[in-house]
Amino acid sequence: MALPLVITVAPNGARRTKADHPALPIDPREIGLDAARCREAGAAMIHLHVRDAEQRHTLDLDRYRAALAAVRREAGPEMICQVTTEAVGLYGPAEQMAAMRALKPEAFSVALRELFAEPEDEAAAAAFLAEQARAGVMVQHILYDAGDVTRFQGLVARGLIPLDRASVLFVLGRYAVGQRSDPADLLPFLSAWNSEHHLDLPWALCAFGPREAACLVAAAALGGHARVGFENNLWRPDGSLAPDNAAQVAGLAALARAIGIAVASPAQARVLFVGEA
Repeated sequence: MALPLVITVAPNGARRTKADHPALPIDPREIGLDAARCREAGAAMIHLHVRDAEQRHTLDLDRYRAALAAVRREAGPEMICQVTTEAVGLYGPAEQMAAMRALKPEAFSVALRELFAEPEDEAAAAAFLAEQARAGVMVQHILYDAGDVTRFQGLVARGLIPLDRASVLFVLGRYAVGQRSDPADLLPFLSAWNSEHHLDLPWALCAFGPREAACLVAAAALGGHARVGFENNLWRPDGSLAPDNAAQVAGLAALARAIGIAVASPAQARVLFVGEA
């Protein structure tokens, strides 16, 4: 029997603005209300980015705290709140780690390529991840290709990445004009993941472009989880512009249920990702 599908909503990302879609949430109140609608539609977790007054990406702690408070107020205490450490060319590993140490979130995502950017970053990154594991933080490692998968497995084997409460996110595609990720693009990731160095960790997928839903349903059918939302794609499977993030979540949830896969509640997601209710 397939595991319940954990749906994470990524409502805004680091780059798109209201010029791309008027329903893209930017300020804390908008993020909180969007989280509540997405929670009702089937999302167990929200992947949070915050912006400055000019809608630019930031890791500002006060803005993060305001957004997290808004999600808790509007969506309730159950929804898992995952913040991003994404660099977007603005932050180095030291700044990313300092932000998470100060914020103390329940969960965060971090790109392997950013945290372990250079060989000399390894000691500090390993110490940081060990510290976060001891604190009970859920860490999702972002992997952009099969090479990242193999490197991740190697760092785990060397004891530099702890597995407690860890998961990975495979990313299909990039921000690019005309990007069209395809379900087949997942196969190199899974080939590397299921090698002799396979790790018994939850994995999820996000996909850029209008075939997002097809990619995510394929991941669900293969035992993975899914991240959906305006960070990666604005379009519905029929090619029309999606009205909002909640519609994208609801559409994915309906597709999963149609092939016999249940949609996880936040409590079930915590069991699947961190081993507790």
